Amino acid sequence: MPRISLWVYGVFMRLAKPLLRRKLNQRALAESLYGQFIDERFGQYNHGAIHGASQDWIWIHAVSLGETRTAAVLLHGLRQAMPSMKLLLTNGTATGRAEGLKLLQEGDVQVWQPWDSPDVIDLFFRAFKPKIGLLLETEVWPQLIERAQFHGVPMMLVNARMSQKSMRKAQRWTSLMTPAFAGISAVFAQTHDDAVRLTQLGANVKGVFGNLKFDAKPDDAQIALGQSWRMKTNLPVLMLASSREGEESLWLAAWQKFATKYPNICVHWLIVPRHPQRVEEVESLLQSSGLKVSRRSTWGQDGPSLALDSKEVFSSKASVIFLGDSLGEMALYYSLSDVALLGGSFEKLGGQNLIEAAACACPIVMGPHTFNFSEASHAAEDAGAAQRASDMEEAVHIAVETVQSRQLQAQKSKHAAQFARQHGGATQLTVMAVSELLRANQN
Repeated sequence: MPRISLWVYGVFMRLAKPLLRRKLNQRALAESLYGQFIDERFGQYNHGAIHGASQDWIWIHAVSLGETRTAAVLLHGLRQAMPSMKLLLTNGTATGRAEGLKLLQEGDVQVWQPWDSPDVIDLFFRAFKPKIGLLLETEVWPQLIERAQFHGVPMMLVNARMSQKSMRKAQRWTSLMTPAFAGISAVFAQTHDDAVRLTQLGANVKGVFGNLKFDAKPDDAQIALGQSWRMKTNLPVLMLASSREGEESLWLAAWQKFATKYPNICVHWLIVPRHPQRVEEVESLLQSSGLKVSRRSTWGQDGPSLALDSKEVFSSKASVIFLGDSLGEMALYYSLSDVALLGGSFEKLGGQNLIEAAACACPIVMGPHTFNFSEASHAAEDAGAAQRASDMEEAVHIAVETVQSRQLQAQKSKHAAQFARQHGGATQLTVMAVSELLRANQN
């Protein structure tokens, strides 16, 4: 039965190629990078991409922006342990590929993630012949794993996570997903709960290492700049961080209700959408509600304009909202902010990464939906680095209450920084595991 399911899945994925091309062309209208190098997704690589291809590649697959930033942490550790390594980096999204470009050194190669049909995967493995494949977090593809076994490429799932919701989805396709998870040479989970769920899906879990993101070091220059701007502000700065679709509307309704009830409480709000292609949409939403918008791209090195008319500052009808429209500056935004509301947690989206906020000593207010980072969110709550809100209205109240007391804000900030420092070490363990598997595969 599993072989039949895999064959049917492979046929479907082959037939779906024209649909993928159409989707990519449509997405390229908003993000031009989706329209570039499309043939790479189907196993067609130019001569320059595979020049000098050998069995020396260490392949890392980081599908999107978040995974690519995590890959940067792992890659730093790998390069220290193996200075001569050659990186083969694959990404699935435009933001991931743009971020991944920053990680390349001379001799490294970056291409799009191969489409999960057997013919394409075979072309990928024949072109690059990697020594090992490292998949980050959740990226398990049935044909990819099966063809990796055929080509003798050991695969590892690192920084692995598996929410209850994702496990239920995988269990609907057990004839496909159980062999896929079982075919991975080694899986290293973020948490014990992740390990249990992954084991139930057939994965060979060999360790619980924690989250690589705890080993990420925020950019010192961004932190210094953000802190200098915050010192200049005449009001506290509250942020809605990495907001997802629908959450800005929830925030707007909650804030307008709060501002109407408490007209004398004034703060600065900073909104940073998770996906940069949504910035225009968010700006239109804010402006249509009578709010003025100051975008990060207009600030330069001097920071947001804070010389506002005191009558105009953050009433429910006329406000200036700071809008983060840049990529790669979350450390700057968190360092500018006194408190951050965690995007992705106020809709049923599983939450975003709270670790970077903690590393920047920014206290966090989470919504009810953090199933993608369940253990990390509970640990942050227990450590006093984060606080849980039942909805956006309560989150706004908690955030404002926090900044009304300088002592309370400082205490939560201290707890956030301590939480981030105490959970490191996953990178060193992962690098050791990669080295061991490489040695075992060479013998």
